[in-house]
Amino acid sequence: MELSKITCEEFASKLASKEPVPGGGGAAALVGALGAALGSMVGNYSIGKKKFLGMEEKHSEIINKSCEIMNRLIALIDEDAKNFEPLSKAYGLPKDTPEQAAEKEKVLQECLKVAIDGPVKMVECIYDAIKLQEELVDISTKIIISDVGCGAQFLKAALYSANINVTVNLNSITDENYVKELGGRMQKLVTDGSNICDNIYKKVTDILV
Repeated sequence: MELSKITCEEFASKLASKEPVPGGGGAAALVGALGAALGSMVGNYSIGKKKFLGMEEKHSEIINKSCEIMNRLIALIDEDAKNFEPLSKAYGLPKDTPEQAAEKEKVLQECLKVAIDGPVKMVECIYDAIKLQEELVDISTKIIISDVGCGAQFLKAALYSANINVTVNLNSITDENYVKELGGRMQKLVTDGSNICDNIYKKVTDILV
């Protein structure tokens, strides 16, 4: 079953159940997709407005890129679920003998690097969406600028949520160089992305208050 194709009600029900997927990763991808979608919506409402004549190319770029990221994050809901399945099975492998324990650890390490791939891609996509919102906030019509603020907050929550799914896998990976490189790269995106979201939200509230 493709989780990205079920209804919102079905997705929420599955998320609330004891089923292994969707979990936090799939939910993060969905929230990120909604944040990117809000960016596209604001761009569509702002393009061609008298105040922003001459900005049509920039608006079109933001709309198109936001939609691309939205679709990529929706696809990552299913990709993340597929990548988690081998890890879920690996945790159930026997470890009664030293040989079994060694084999289980080997398989787990391989599967952890597969499982982490989805959340890593989510963080990267969400960060890109945040950068688009940063451009959009200054060229958005005031009547809908509140949705830029909403989009930024959705994306910030999704960014942290995707990254915590990176962290939980990194904590079990024994390849120190891999952990250091990936962990550092993710933390920079999260820190920078979070700061940008806070700045966007402040700009929006300053305009509205």
